[in-house]
Amino acid sequence: MAPSSRSDYSLDDWLRRFETLHPKKIDLTLDRVTAVIERLDLKPPPYKVVTVGGTNGKGSCVAILESIYWHAGYSVGAFTSPHLWRFNERIRVNGSDADDAELVALFEIIDSTLGGITLSYFESSTVAALLHFARKRVDVAVLEVGMGGRLDASNAVDTDCALVVSVDLDHREWLGDDRETIGREKAGIMRRGKPAVIADRDPPKSLVAYAAAEGALPRIIGRDFDFRRAPGGWRRAEGRGSNEGRVLPLPPFGGDEQLGNAAACAAVADSLASELPVSDDALAEGIRQAYLRGRFERATLEGVEWIFDVAHNPAAAAIFAASLARLPRAPRTLAVFAAMRDKDLAGVIAPLASSVDTWFVTQADAERGARGEELREVLREVLAAGGARSIEVASDVAAATAAARAAAQSGTRVIVFGSFVTVGAAADALGLYCAPSRMTDQPARWTRA
Repeated sequence: MAPSSRSDYSLDDWLRRFETLHPKKIDLTLDRVTAVIERLDLKPPPYKVVTVGGTNGKGSCVAILESIYWHAGYSVGAFTSPHLWRFNERIRVNGSDADDAELVALFEIIDSTLGGITLSYFESSTVAALLHFARKRVDVAVLEVGMGGRLDASNAVDTDCALVVSVDLDHREWLGDDRETIGREKAGIMRRGKPAVIADRDPPKSLVAYAAAEGALPRIIGRDFDFRRAPGGWRRAEGRGSNEGRVLPLPPFGGDEQLGNAAACAAVADSLASELPVSDDALAEGIRQAYLRGRFERATLEGVEWIFDVAHNPAAAAIFAASLARLPRAPRTLAVFAAMRDKDLAGVIAPLASSVDTWFVTQADAERGARGEELREVLREVLAAGGARSIEVASDVAAATAAARAAAQSGTRVIVFGSFVTVGAAADALGLYCAPSRMTDQPARWTRA
């Protein structure tokens, strides 16, 4: 039964309201969200802002920067999307998710400010994060771009440092069909006179040109900063030269791609050092303690190795496949796979096609997810040239996970990928994490002595 008034709304009630309030689920304009932010006196934000955009690696870089700045002694907010299990994960302060009561209070304030304005689910989430960070008096907020950059809700506030992690093909129906067009959209988070860290080794010309035209201060990996491998970790490098500074640790998640992400985050810290100084010790400890789930995350259950990765576009799938290839070969590999219909499904499957013996496919999301039968047909086309493979269709992610678990024997490897929804539901089905309905508020990820 629906609450009698909005004063009785739960968090789920508010989320349902903002899911349907605006007529378009995705509306790439900034006028409405900007108006609400201004009404809440959040422009300019009362804290430093780092905006993280790109196709892949955004979540990793937000997690690393969040940890670096916390270990440097700052109060730090982080805004990410999507979530794995519950909405609260999207809005964090000092590593702790916003609790239900805090979020309800934020949405009540936002709703009372709207007047005749309507906001989408993501736009209202962004405003809630900005407001939460102001109320918590954070020193710095790290904002993950949801899609694109130029017209993403996170771009309604000016950044103090922009980080573009990578540029590849994704969300093509919204951002364009080639890297140059997409690069121009992602470049829109850059600001005049502000640092812009670019972690793509082959950045689109449009990205670099926008930085020059805007008057941003670009630092490009391979030109202005880089990393060099070292025993036990990596060393920072300036441009093409070597810097014999201390050996820094590897982030505790993902694969080799995290070296470039960590170097980019160090470059962000350098770029803001005059306003937010970070010691070498804080940089190292921040990287070492960074916390992120679902990026090449490994667990062993009943002698079976499970590897979870939220890879949902061809570039991310290729990185996932390369990380798998560096592991000792398993005698048998199974895959639990579910993805959204608007993705390049064949492109996501192809990098993993030759390494999987049996596929368990299903629908991840009732509205956007490709049906299991659709995925089976795509798989058959992709696998036609690579020999026969077994494909099983399940009713949902939990059922696909259970089927893979039943089929796996000791020594088998099971990979789970395709979307955040897939990874979250599979991990929950295995009992690795609590389901949202059973989850209690989590403590802070770190504690200070």
